[in-house]
Amino acid sequence: MKTLTIAGGGIAGLALGIALRGRSIPVRVFEAAAFPRHRVCGEFISGIRSGDLVALGIEDLLAPAKRSRETAWFDGARPMFRTTLPEAAYGLSRHYLDSALAGKFMDAGGELQTGTRYNGKAGVGTVLATGRSQHPSPWMGLKAHFSNLELGADLEIHLGHASYVGLTRIEEDRVNVSGLFRRTRMVASRQQVLAQAVHDAGLPELADRLCAAHIDPTSIKGVNRFHLGWQTERDEAVRIGDASAMIPPFTGNGMTMALQSALAAVEPLASWSRGAFSWSDTRTSIRQTQHRMFTARLRWARALQWLLIEPLSRRLCATMIHRQWVPFETLYRKVR
Repeated sequence: MKTLTIAGGGIAGLALGIALRGRSIPVRVFEAAAFPRHRVCGEFISGIRSGDLVALGIEDLLAPAKRSRETAWFDGARPMFRTTLPEAAYGLSRHYLDSALAGKFMDAGGELQTGTRYNGKAGVGTVLATGRSQHPSPWMGLKAHFSNLELGADLEIHLGHASYVGLTRIEEDRVNVSGLFRRTRMVASRQQVLAQAVHDAGLPELADRLCAAHIDPTSIKGVNRFHLGWQTERDEAVRIGDASAMIPPFTGNGMTMALQSALAAVEPLASWSRGAFSWSDTRTSIRQTQHRMFTARLRWARALQWLLIEPLSRRLCATMIHRQWVPFETLYRKVR
């Protein structure tokens, strides 16, 4: 059997590696960082089927997750609506999950090289799962973990000036706070950078809550090189996770898409490794499956993000949801 090389040891790359090792496929993963590590992420897994987790062989790793069942949305300080999620979601940190995935991958016989960025040719036998972009984004993503931060719902979404912030419960009674903001020059200290961004987005009450809570300084992360939507393909590699497509974070569906794109790649890549598929057929099969799964989801997410960013349109959205003209569950399903 031919060896597969995966560039990127995030949840997509490692979940794929675990599933392939479950089929006795030789796999090598390159990861530039070391484990455990923090990543900019909403740390909210929703819309994933239990059967998909079983097929990937990772269902046991979600045991420590907090289960989120209620969400509350706010337009600045004004409540927009509160509702029960159509299905319970998982709140789980990347600090825990990526490390647990790495351990399971190695236990399954996979080869993991940390502290090593893959610099080989992105061609036959290579899967890109890095999510890296070479171009600056007009957006910046920030995240940190907090303790002693009370929530009014399992998932809070706060909409500000061209920005939004999500707060969700994760394991060990912590809260992950992550936000997407228009890119700007930040002058606050590292520990205050998230609170400043929240304040500058027109959310002073939320910023005060963050300042009053206890922040884990090791969890503070930011990113400003990413592209929402389908990613550009300039090579012959297979792409999964954020390297294939990135959904706007307000959906809480990015981690799920990473896992689903990994699952879509398992059988075609296993067939290639065994010599049953050509690499061209493998890439085509995976790309077609991803587009079938994600194209409508990404279009809805892009449209809804635009509506939620604009103050007038998001108030209209809130009215429509509050009066049940458009049920929240309908919109929820559109981005899953």
